[in-house]
Amino acid sequence: MVEELVAAGAVLVSAGAVYMMTAARVVKQYERGVVFRLGKLRPEVRGPGFTMIVPFVDKLRKVNMQIVTMPVPGQEGITRDNVTVRVDAVVYFKVIGPAEAVVRVEDYRFAVAQMAQTSLRSIIGKSELDDLLSNREKLNQGLELMIDSPAVEWGVSIDRVEIKDVSLPETMKRSMARQAEADRERRARVINADAELQASKKLAEAAQQMADTPAALQLRLLQTVVAVAAEKNSTLVLPFPVELLRFLEKAQQPAPQPQPAPVPAPLQQPIPPSAPVARQPVLEQPHPAEADLTTDPGAADSSQE
Repeated sequence: MVEELVAAGAVLVSAGAVYMMTAARVVKQYERGVVFRLGKLRPEVRGPGFTMIVPFVDKLRKVNMQIVTMPVPGQEGITRDNVTVRVDAVVYFKVIGPAEAVVRVEDYRFAVAQMAQTSLRSIIGKSELDDLLSNREKLNQGLELMIDSPAVEWGVSIDRVEIKDVSLPETMKRSMARQAEADRERRARVINADAELQASKKLAEAAQQMADTPAALQLRLLQTVVAVAAEKNSTLVLPFPVELLRFLEKAQQPAPQPQPAPVPAPLQQPIPPSAPVARQPVLEQPHPAEADLTTDPGAADSSQE
C-alpha cells in the first residue's frame, strides 16, 4: 500500500513538473505577451516577468516594444521641377498597441516599410529640388505625418523619419557646380568693387590733405623711394618734382619794366568862329627830366625873349 502511494505521488510530481514546464513563460522587460485561448484574443496583455498559460489551450505571442530602426530603400522619382533624383530615408517607430499590432495587420514591420516607400515617392513628386537639398526638416515632418496616419490603426507609432541622402544625376551636379561658381565669382567682384570704392574715397581724402600741405607729397615720395630701394634687384626711376619745374619756369621769365608816367596835354582856349585864326609856332616844352638837367639860368631867359 505504501509503495503504491509513493508511486502515485511520484507520478503526480512528475505530471506537475511537466505541466509547469509547458505552462511557464518568461516575458522580457522590453516585450509584452498577447494570449490567444483557443484562437480567441484574451483582453489582458501579459507584462514582463514570469507568467503561466494553459498548455495546449493558450498560445502566447511576444511583441517587441523597442524602437525599431528601419532603413527605407532608395526611391527614384521626378521632382515638381522635372529633375530625376534618388532619395534614401530611415524610419524610427515602435509598437504602442501589442494586440492591434498582432491582430489588425499580418506583419506590421513589412506594412510600415511599404508605407514608408510609398510616402517617400509621393514626397519626391510634390517637392522641388531646392526643398530636398535645403529644407529637409519640413519634408521630414510631412513624411512622418503621411506614414503615421495609417500606422496608428495598426498599433504602431512613428517616432521619427529622416531623409538620409539625395542622389543627383551627373549633369545636374555639373550645372549646380557652375551655378555656385558663378555666384561666388559675382560676390567676389562685388567685394572687389566695394573695396575699390572705399580705397578711392580714402585716396581722395589723402589727395585733399596733400593739396593743403604740398610738403606731404614730397615726404610720401621719399617714403616710396626708401621702400623700393630696399630691394636691390630693381631699378629705381625717380620722378622729377613738378613744383621744381614750375619754379624754374618762373625764374626764366624777364622781370617787368616800369611804365613812364603819362604827360598831361596843354590846355587850349576856345577860339570864336568870327575871329581870324592866327597860326602861332608851338614851342616844344622840355621834358621834366631835361629841365632838371639844365643848369644855366641865362640860357633860359634868352630863349624866352
